[in-house]
Amino acid sequence: MNSLGLVDHGRNVSLLTRQTLALILAGGRGSRLFELTTWRAKPAVYFGGKMRIIDFPLSNCINSGVRRIGVLTQYKAHSLIRHLVHGWSGFQAGKREFVEILPASQRVGGEWYQGTADAVYQNLDIIRTHRPTLVLVLAGDHVYKMDYGPLLAWHAQQRADMTVCCIEVPREEAAGQLGVMTVDETGRVIAFDEKPEEPAPLPGRDDVCLASMGNYVFNTDFLYEQVIQDADDASSEHDFGKNVIPSIIDRHRVFAYPFRDPQTGLQAYWRDVGTLDAYWEANMELCSVSPQLDLYDHQWPVYTHQYQLPPAKFVFDHPGRRGEAFESLVSAGSIISGASVRKSLIFSNCKLHSHSVVEESVVLPDCQVMKHCHLRRTIVDRGAVIPEGMEIGIDHAADRARGFRVTEGGRTLVTPDMLGQELHHTR
Repeated sequence: MNSLGLVDHGRNVSLLTRQTLALILAGGRGSRLFELTTWRAKPAVYFGGKMRIIDFPLSNCINSGVRRIGVLTQYKAHSLIRHLVHGWSGFQAGKREFVEILPASQRVGGEWYQGTADAVYQNLDIIRTHRPTLVLVLAGDHVYKMDYGPLLAWHAQQRADMTVCCIEVPREEAAGQLGVMTVDETGRVIAFDEKPEEPAPLPGRDDVCLASMGNYVFNTDFLYEQVIQDADDASSEHDFGKNVIPSIIDRHRVFAYPFRDPQTGLQAYWRDVGTLDAYWEANMELCSVSPQLDLYDHQWPVYTHQYQLPPAKFVFDHPGRRGEAFESLVSAGSIISGASVRKSLIFSNCKLHSHSVVEESVVLPDCQVMKHCHLRRTIVDRGAVIPEGMEIGIDHAADRARGFRVTEGGRTLVTPDMLGQELHHTR
């Protein structure tokens, strides 16, 4: 055991991880995903053929040895809560392991969560019952794999009050989208700008800046003090990035932790799938031979809830009517019946019928593509039935005329509601 109290079990499972409480902020709507989040919160959006976005921070916690987890929910949380109950409730309370659901329940005053800092403030009584040494606050809507053990150890090593996880991103990508930090040579944060239009570059590198991942480590008493002070400030928006961090960097030890690949030392994989184009692109990356996000990594599995379904099935082998898939991910329960799939993700329990072609598309669970359809660069929301002979993504003007959403990048979103298939409500 070293001076930090770390015990090496091969994955930085240490005294620090066992003394840490993780809070995953999962209440966001994700408005830039438009109709894809009409009936679900962004962290509940499906990703990667069988997972949901929330599974990534949850799996990171479990794999890192952080096994006391609270998930803070708010916007249209039913599908998210159902997923958590079905897939993430099998922990042993006697071993101080749990995934607790912390919905916005007006615990303090009569308001819902007003911001990220307020979400934590409204659950201080619950946090206190667990008596953590450190609190790990995580965004619930990003896709990445990360061992939080080294982060916690680095936080302790720096004697930090707060540590902000960060990535290097091109300045033009961060502009107006991400919180940007300025640091000194030790990694201490000396300035923080929330979504600036002109991000400050890294010293000596004009092309990139240091952007916040929305993941923070706090000393617990320091966290209590800061969110209480923020709650008392009537002018605050009660957000960590906009209010809390800028207010403390001059008076307290706030450090930036660079998130890098532990094997190469280069920028690690991290995706904010907050727009339809970014969501489509991140899914498409998984179709490559060796994607940067390895879902087949047995050393760092991504856990999820899945129903017991039969294997994927490919049927018919006749000229012009052959069930086939190339450079694609096809999940359990799906039947490719005389259809052709190329560079696409077909989620669970989908049925693609004869003479249809699906190219560069993301087809979410329980969908059907009827005969003689052609889909190209399309996102099909859960439960949609694509009528026989329909072409989507081929003629964008025709897509818009049908009421489908066409993105700036030329991808088409189709939902059951757009097709007049009222799965979520009745007249």
